[in-house]
Amino acid sequence: MDDFTTRTYGTSGLDNRPLFGETSARDRIINLAVGGFTSLIVLVTVISSFVFPSLPPKPLNVFFAVCILLVCGSTIVLIFWYRQGDLEPKFRNLIYYMLGSLMLLCLCANLYFHDVT
Repeated sequence: MDDFTTRTYGTSGLDNRPLFGETSARDRIINLAVGGFTSLIVLVTVISSFVFPSLPPKPLNVFFAVCILLVCGSTIVLIFWYRQGDLEPKFRNLIYYMLGSLMLLCLCANLYFHDVT
């Protein structure tokens, strides 16, 4: 069987470059900022679903939080596949769209939990 570490893939030497090239520091900062902010909002929303308006939590609030966590799961899978190089770079825009939609869903959930009219 061939040793996969010694293949050159038609280049002059060993080719260990990432599939989509290097990411810039700006891209990493944007990814961390958007991901961190989204994670914070989701965490606040899940905690709010159990605490507000009073204990014990309303079943509808918990159901809303479970739906948000399911959307988070699919987004995390897309991010994982993107970072492994299994997805094309154009999927990054889809990931940003899903994170934005998730933030809006969490905003709606928090407004509902706190009975804002």
